[in-house]
Amino acid sequence: MINNNDLLYQIALTLTPHIGDVHTKTLVHFYGSAEAVFKARKKELEQLDGIGTIRASSIKSFQDYSTAESEIKFIEKYKIQPLFIADKAYPQRLLNCYDSPALLYYRGTADLNHSKILSVVGTRNNSIYGKNCTEAIIEALSTQSILIVSGLALGIDSIAHKAALKNDLSTVGVLAHGLDTIYPPQNKSLAKQMVDQGGLLTEFRSTTNPDKQNFPRRNRIVAGICDGLLIVESSQKGGALITAELANGYNKDVFAIPGKTTDTKSEGCNQLIKQNKAMLVSGASDIVEMLNWVPKEKPSGKKQRSLFVELSDEEKKITSILELGDAISVDELYLRSGLSNSKMAAALLQLELQHIVECLPGKLYRML
Repeated sequence: MINNNDLLYQIALTLTPHIGDVHTKTLVHFYGSAEAVFKARKKELEQLDGIGTIRASSIKSFQDYSTAESEIKFIEKYKIQPLFIADKAYPQRLLNCYDSPALLYYRGTADLNHSKILSVVGTRNNSIYGKNCTEAIIEALSTQSILIVSGLALGIDSIAHKAALKNDLSTVGVLAHGLDTIYPPQNKSLAKQMVDQGGLLTEFRSTTNPDKQNFPRRNRIVAGICDGLLIVESSQKGGALITAELANGYNKDVFAIPGKTTDTKSEGCNQLIKQNKAMLVSGASDIVEMLNWVPKEKPSGKKQRSLFVELSDEEKKITSILELGDAISVDELYLRSGLSNSKMAAALLQLELQHIVECLPGKLYRML
């Protein structure tokens, strides 16, 4: 149940001129609540580190409580969950980020403190390669029961959200505007699905437009809320690279899908890998291993082979070929199976995660 009195002062702090997220955390840590901040004496506020005369005066002269009251009405009408930094439901991973938002607005069902969270970002102008890689990795990760986070943008973001929904994974979109609208408008239907199977999260109150300066702020949430960040296709100046830099600053694991050296859509990913700012990954198993998302029990190969009836048709084709002999190259598997590149990649990743097949140097595969 929302305590409107507490919320009123929490929203008011975010509206107070010269008071940012870092200042808010300093003040709330010292006084214990947002209400106590506004009731503190000016002289006492002035003496706090980082506050000073200007900010203390701004707090004591604040009068715009009507805006905060309007926001509370909006929150109640649309069943939005406000998350202040002191709340247990606030994403705890964000608390480790020095500039994390003091107040978030959330509409959805997913646990923002899920045990496994992967953020996925990339170019808005993706290639078929980028689409296939994103879909294959998320499909393979569906056995991990993870939460997929992205920015609801066109391109890789949307592909990641859709792939999560398709594979029965929860997915949360972080917005650069208020919850009274959806940007881009093409994703309204997608956003509606996500509210039921994940959610929408923002630090911006209603009526806030998706202005240019809001997107880097959005990106820091995407970078900070996860265990690891996956970059799929990005130019050298893409927004995904900003998110990668933020994630590195937060000591998050950053992964990148490599591309051709001549492909401008992969320049950013290749650059991150070259500069040791991201780990090269070729599939979901790399992410699972690096984040230590290893299943508690690793069934033996023999046990898995007795369960082949539960495999997909694509997985059955691949295992029937591998059972005939020694290690086989990925190219030979492609020719002999008759599967498309994307279907074969997804099937191989699933088989690897289930410890049925293993990938050897030179992209050779064999049964375990």
